[in-house]
Amino acid sequence: MRRTFGQSLSLYGGVLVLALAIGLPFWWVLTGSIKLPKEIIQRVPTMVPHSFTLQHFEKLLQASDFPIYLFNSMVVALFSTAFTVLLALPAAYAFFRMEFPGRNALYKTILLAYAFPGVVVLIPLYGLFAKVGLIDSPVALVIVNVAFALPFSIWMMRSFLATVPREIEEAAVVDGAPTTTILVRILMPLIAPGIASVAIFAFISSWTEFLFASVLIVSDARRTIPVGFAGIIGQYQIDWGLLLAGATAAIIPVVALFALVGRWFVSGLTDGAVK
Repeated sequence: MRRTFGQSLSLYGGVLVLALAIGLPFWWVLTGSIKLPKEIIQRVPTMVPHSFTLQHFEKLLQASDFPIYLFNSMVVALFSTAFTVLLALPAAYAFFRMEFPGRNALYKTILLAYAFPGVVVLIPLYGLFAKVGLIDSPVALVIVNVAFALPFSIWMMRSFLATVPREIEEAAVVDGAPTTTILVRILMPLIAPGIASVAIFAFISSWTEFLFASVLIVSDARRTIPVGFAGIIGQYQIDWGLLLAGATAAIIPVVALFALVGRWFVSGLTDGAVK
């Protein structure tokens, strides 16, 4: 009993430390967005706000370009997520359900490409997009986001496809179902948690991408949220209230996405790991 109690205490203690490490930054951002400027910058920080104001959110929505940044990020993230899911599912099916020459070598090459940092291919991609006229275009960001999210997404799909018995597909083939029907009407409902996991991964990767967005996008009207936040940080002063309000508003779409598909996301993680 003492050993069990000690293990439980250690487990709950570790969970508490982890929860504090993850939750405190979010709490600091959220509470800072509703504090008066003088309380934000005072020497002794306050974990619980002593003042309340919505002036930072009013300034964010009325006197800044944040709504434009939010719209641009939403468009890029949604299109990147959609194309990543649409390409990852048939690619994973081809790699792990079909036989063709060089399948393993091609799959390893794709995973190897994912290991390269983005800065290595930044200059070549910039030159390529400049030649085809995609500089300062959201299309360039969608292409880059999909290209970098796709290898890991294909790898994620592998474990979910492995949970589906091949006998189901063989029975569909015997009934005369083509490959597209098997993929859309049989496999997609069975691996819905995996699709949700890939969608959340692709959305967050696109939502937080900064490197390519800061280089490929030139005009302020087409910037995304991460690059727009960088413009808030001035050379001599920082509007902390505006920055914290913007960070709080930027979290809302991600929280909403988790609220919609979070159940399938958690189920996908456990199914892919256990089954």
